[in-house]
Amino acid sequence: MMIVLTGGIGSGKSQVCSILSEMYGFHVYEADAKVKELYCTHPTLLADIENCLDVSLRDNDGKFQATLLAQIIFKDSDALIKVENIVFPALIDDFQKWRSNLKDERPVIFESATVLEKSQFEGFGDMTVLVNAPYSIRLARAGVRDGDSAKVESRMGFQKLMNRLSEGESDPRIDYVIDNSGSIDELKAKIKDFVLELGKNKNVTYIEQ
Repeated sequence: MMIVLTGGIGSGKSQVCSILSEMYGFHVYEADAKVKELYCTHPTLLADIENCLDVSLRDNDGKFQATLLAQIIFKDSDALIKVENIVFPALIDDFQKWRSNLKDERPVIFESATVLEKSQFEGFGDMTVLVNAPYSIRLARAGVRDGDSAKVESRMGFQKLMNRLSEGESDPRIDYVIDNSGSIDELKAKIKDFVLELGKNKNVTYIEQ
């Protein structure tokens, strides 16, 4: 089974993935982190983006400069769409290769904050799980973690769908919600409920540690 797991900044989706991996043996693919890696490791990705935008995104030593790309795509929505149309197919291909090399049939998690907002991922996965918490809690957590609440709030402003979901809006694409507004023990209990629910499907294999 392939599970798409999403949530806004400060929701704790990485924490949920860690628990699912460490306690239940789920395989986790961190898509948002992987994209940053692919800019430097993919054989053609960066060059394809540079050719598309007609700009260099490297320093004098040839190293990728993420800030240069960010300055372009945050100001130009057309450029953002062009970049995403190059990056996301490469990401999906990398994920499929990673998944094909797994040695067992335990559930696979594709973790991404933006997957529900991008058309390239429409119909992706067998189910979608949202890790959620009220906006104020997410902001407080991320502010403590990153040390700059103002910058965190600015970044959160771009996650419009995640913010609406935090305020109670529903989305028919979401199959299961893990509420992470309480303690770590409460979160672990809710994750256990989720795993037990998955276990009702005879095609799902997991190992509780």
